[in-house]
Amino acid sequence: MRKTAREMLGSPELRRLIARRWTIALALTGALFLAYYGFILLIALDKALLARRVGVVTTLGIPVGVGVILVAWALTAVYVVWATRVYDPGVERLREQLED
Repeated sequence: MRKTAREMLGSPELRRLIARRWTIALALTGALFLAYYGFILLIALDKALLARRVGVVTTLGIPVGVGVILVAWALTAVYVVWATRVYDPGVERLREQLED
């Protein structure tokens, strides 16, 4: 059944897709927030821990900082995979229901 744009805006399918996108976005944002601000708090509260040497010239802060960057990349990859497998096909299904 074809729908007008106004009907589509009120449809439960679109509302579910939007709610799901917000849920994923907020969860990933929260995870990144925890990783980044956890690192910042660790710097502020326990400098001695991050100053420990793990090699000849490297301190623990360097690999932990690199880990925060890798977490950000991984979270971005999670979103891209989710968007490609779930969100984009959902949008396409809704788009096919629209009248021209």
